[in-house]
Amino acid sequence: MSHLSFDASGQIATITLHNAPQNRLSIPMLEEFVVALDAIGGSEARALILMADGPDFSFGGDIVPWIGMTTRQLRTLFERYLAACNQFERLAIPTIAQVQGLCFGGGLELALRADVVFAGQGARFGHPEQTLAIATMLGGIHRVAERAGRSKAMEWALTSEQVPAEVMAAHGVINRVVRESELAAEVRAFAEKVAEGPTRAHAAHKALLRVWVSGGTAVADEALMDIVMPLFDTEDTRMALPASVEAFTHGKPRPQFPFKGR
Repeated sequence: MSHLSFDASGQIATITLHNAPQNRLSIPMLEEFVVALDAIGGSEARALILMADGPDFSFGGDIVPWIGMTTRQLRTLFERYLAACNQFERLAIPTIAQVQGLCFGGGLELALRADVVFAGQGARFGHPEQTLAIATMLGGIHRVAERAGRSKAMEWALTSEQVPAEVMAAHGVINRVVRESELAAEVRAFAEKVAEGPTRAHAAHKALLRVWVSGGTAVADEALMDIVMPLFDTEDTRMALPASVEAFTHGKPRPQFPFKGR
């Protein structure tokens, strides 16, 4: 039985978790996730929505198979999960996570790999790992720290509290909180907007932020020109730049451009 489904046929790709009842990140789901990422990465999609069926986004990893596994086997498994999350994070298109209900453990760590996170008003987030005497295995604590700072990341990891979406948004961990009834429509509208934009420029911004995270502003500055200068050879820039200059010189407003993403 499939634990997720995906669609890579249009400009907006989707991945939907449906491993009822808690959308646990099972080993079969991991394998299906990688297949979905490979397909989307090789498609013409210009944005991706990650979502989940049911009342909750995900309770995290499926811990049942861990019983009886050696530490070496567990490490191999967790490294596969980590590689899949990294692949998702590094997709060259904007990614949006659509979160409802509970988003815990590996589910939170997966959602945080998206470029933008939208959540319903009733969504709650948390790190339950310490209740098992383990740590966030997929980079969760330092990705929260990246957004909210070290002190909040440590507090939430220590307590495993269920943090409301509004609090996560106030600390910059997620982007927007919307009414549950409007969540899907809001996410879709945002995805459509970015999918109509200059996809190569979006990819450049993603690359710059990755460099900045790993090395800071000085290192990002060193990489800046190598990342952004190829944009001047893209169809989108060759269309938009001259037309913008022409509009400016004639005192006209800049037109809306039909970007092709190449």
